[in-house]
Amino acid sequence: MKVNGKTVLLCDCEGTIGIDEKSLAKLFDGQDVVLNTHLCRSQIENFSKVVSDGEAMIVACTQEAPLFIDVAAETGGDTPMSFTNIRERAGWSDEAKSALPKIKALISEATLDAPLTTSVVMNSEGSVLVYGSGQETIDIARQLAARLDVTCLLDGGGDDIQPLSLMDVPIFFGHISSLNGHLGAFEAKVDGYAPPQVSSRAGLNHSDTKDGVTLSTDLLLDLTGGDALVPAPEKRDGYFHPDTGNPALVQKALFDLVDLIGEFEKPRYITYDKDICVHARSAQVGCNRCIDACPTSAITPGNEQVEIDPYICAGCGSCASVCPTGAAKYQLPAGNFLFERIKLLLDSYRDAGGTDPVLLVHDTRHGEDMISTIARAGRGLPANVLPFAVNEVTQIGFDFFAVALGYGAANIAVLTGPGNRGETDGLESQLELMEAVTSGLGYGPGRVAIVDHADPDALAEFLYQMDAGAVIEAGGFIALGGKREIANLALNHLHEQAPEPVDILPLPAAAPFGAIEVNTSDCTLCLSCVSACPTGALKANPDSPQFTFTETTCVQCGLCRTICPESVITLVPRLNFTGDARSAMVVKEEEPFACIKCGEPFGVKSSIDQMVEKLSGHSMFPDEKALDRIKMCPDCRVFDVFDEADTPMVGGTRPKIVTTEDYLKERENLREEARDFMEEHGLDDTDDRDES
Repeated sequence: MKVNGKTVLLCDCEGTIGIDEKSLAKLFDGQDVVLNTHLCRSQIENFSKVVSDGEAMIVACTQEAPLFIDVAAETGGDTPMSFTNIRERAGWSDEAKSALPKIKALISEATLDAPLTTSVVMNSEGSVLVYGSGQETIDIARQLAARLDVTCLLDGGGDDIQPLSLMDVPIFFGHISSLNGHLGAFEAKVDGYAPPQVSSRAGLNHSDTKDGVTLSTDLLLDLTGGDALVPAPEKRDGYFHPDTGNPALVQKALFDLVDLIGEFEKPRYITYDKDICVHARSAQVGCNRCIDACPTSAITPGNEQVEIDPYICAGCGSCASVCPTGAAKYQLPAGNFLFERIKLLLDSYRDAGGTDPVLLVHDTRHGEDMISTIARAGRGLPANVLPFAVNEVTQIGFDFFAVALGYGAANIAVLTGPGNRGETDGLESQLELMEAVTSGLGYGPGRVAIVDHADPDALAEFLYQMDAGAVIEAGGFIALGGKREIANLALNHLHEQAPEPVDILPLPAAAPFGAIEVNTSDCTLCLSCVSACPTGALKANPDSPQFTFTETTCVQCGLCRTICPESVITLVPRLNFTGDARSAMVVKEEEPFACIKCGEPFGVKSSIDQMVEKLSGHSMFPDEKALDRIKMCPDCRVFDVFDEADTPMVGGTRPKIVTTEDYLKERENLREEARDFMEEHGLDDTDDRDES
């Protein structure tokens, strides 16, 4: 059987998956469906034959993927191969008989090839700083010394430490005040740094200490038992902070440490487009969403943009989730591949007769384990629950929810796990925003939910009891473009299909959609807001005193409000579904003021009048003539100042500049006069020479 040009190998896993071949064949346009029973063992030749043919293939089994890869290598074929799990996700379920539409959807989804992402490289030569206190720290350092280049740093006194008879590990005293870096490039700032005295006898002593000493190391083992030296320590490559009260965890850290020598690649999870970042403009901060959401402190503020350290980034994707413009974009997978998957998955499910699809978004660790446990020891997933695996559930945001609902998902359940504890604030803010939209358009509450069940039975119960909302007709829009454009496409479709459509939908504070209100009576058209707007929502008219506002472009960063000298701007978070939102609407315009001397337009009439009124009587403007200069354009103002006789800067008449051409012309005139004189007196050049 072929799907989207790829050969699909199916197996009912020794008859434990109740797949009806005839029914499945109907779903795949009447193709002959060959259903294996023991593909990974007795029927492995069926797999080898497809490999030998060199056809791109999908194996509907993930449990035995390592075996299939080994067999393919032995066969010598170079067959593009991918895997999908229809057993735990569909076949092993109390509703397996109704799961054929889901099986088709899962197979169709697997035919997509994920685009590759770029990576960064970290190099470790095996130097490790073991940081702790007491004899135990020295013992662990000596244990590692056979495999790694170890330095031991003791935080505290050494009175209770027996000096080594053989100093086979470098030992120093000191307290780490700060730690920066990553695997292969850590830098620790140490205060109270000192080597032990070689004459230490009963206890390990030291003499004078230094502060601010920098120690460089590839790896760091923190055995202090206190607070970690870096945020989210479990996500910092090369940093180990085990529970010192649990010897098993300490030994696991040692086991992992000794393998960290060499070159290591990690994905570059985030791409950053500084041109559409709204972090700051004109020394004013407008958006800190990504900085606040990052659990590892990999994002730091800059002048008008942020800096993202790809070596510290752990790939949670929270920054991409909350970024209002898409300046920070998640790249695992790259591009808009997630939206392609959603559309194909839901379209295939619906075409096969599936109804009320619930999208279960989960990661490939905790989520996969939960689904497997439910299938093996419980009821399995409901037939209408479509598992959707992502690298990190915290990478998705409002645009993902809007697109999924716009493509026909009845509900979305996001399964979080222990690894997401304390890191879901960004995800929750995106869910609240989506809740405001679905409730405001009449779709009802609860369309999107975060599920944090550690008990597989509790998760299964939640999914079986979930009430699917009213069916949303799938949209035909294509999720292409930037984050903002894609979200607007999905929102417009949801508005068109809404049970209770409204033109203006209020949103919670800090929502990245909305308008501005301007107190135009106090606005002086200084246009500071226009220069500060990073998205182009505010624009000036180069031909007249005027500025406009385009609502669909505004991300409510607040830079215009912050920089406005008159404080006349207010943010209004909302969604405007009318055509006005897509048009540049005039906020304020005035007649330009004409220079009273040359008549050229400059400035704004109200501003000039206001300045004249405020400066009247000022010591620098003692009379009407001085006030009139305010009403002049810059050029005329300068000329007027230097035309006054009593101006101390006025000099005498400027002499004419004499050029070479003037000298040559003067000489020619003298020659002409000489010739005229000689002609008048009857002289010529010869007479001249004779006389001489």
